[in-house]
Amino acid sequence: MVNESPDARPRRRLRPTRRGKIVLVVAALLVVSAAVLIPLSLFGSDEQKEKKERPQSTLVIPEGWRASQVYTAVDRALGLKSGTTQKAAGTVDLELPEQAEGNPEGYLFPATYPIDSATKPAGLLRYMADTARKRFGADHITAGAQRNNVTVYETATIASIVQAEADTASDMGKVARVVYNRLLKDMPLQMDSTINYALKRSTLDTTTTDTQLDSPYNSYVRKGLPPTPIGNPGEEALRAAISPTPGPWLYFVTVAPGDTRFTDSYDEQQKNVEEFNSNRRAATG
Repeated sequence: MVNESPDARPRRRLRPTRRGKIVLVVAALLVVSAAVLIPLSLFGSDEQKEKKERPQSTLVIPEGWRASQVYTAVDRALGLKSGTTQKAAGTVDLELPEQAEGNPEGYLFPATYPIDSATKPAGLLRYMADTARKRFGADHITAGAQRNNVTVYETATIASIVQAEADTASDMGKVARVVYNRLLKDMPLQMDSTINYALKRSTLDTTTTDTQLDSPYNSYVRKGLPPTPIGNPGEEALRAAISPTPGPWLYFVTVAPGDTRFTDSYDEQQKNVEEFNSNRRAATG
């Protein structure tokens, strides 16, 4: 959800984000995720590869997961001590873009990865990053970034916001357009998802105090994009980021599941926010 003026906002902001819901639907994602099956050809030694021709299990990385969630999932899947994969991420060369400054957020591509006893965190992370670079480096992505006057890395950042904010896949193009429209007008993005990222949480509630957070990810007070992606976007969010739906919208709010309203009128946005707050109070009361 986005608003123009912090002074005009209601005391509490309530905006469901896609990330907040992912935790609740991981089981469904295991069935319906259109993830890419990645072969194990880069894991382990040649001898180990010959012995492990078929994976024993798979690891699903859902669209929108943060790097911290990926690290935890890898540790669990490989039976490693908590923090092992995060430590490996700081030592392995993932060949990230210069703008990333070594932070792999956004470049741990969501997919279904076969794993076996030969799989190591470094090799798995390297394969995720390799897959992301191939996706992000495709000609149509590069052309889309140039068309929108942003870098490919910034496109990944926009896609991560779209992934977190869009209530449905059909809304993604409109959310992307809101991001671009606000950037063009030099308006702060005012996305709850960026604050949730800074606070390392997923929540439906954003308070006025939250919007005053001193963080480069606080898009309520800082203009422009956050310094890194806020999660690892999937293909649909990436497509939305390079080809946003045409429209004048500057605001949006999901009033009810499946009912996200987009507008370029601040007054209309405030009415929509009030309706959302009313629905939320009724649901939790």
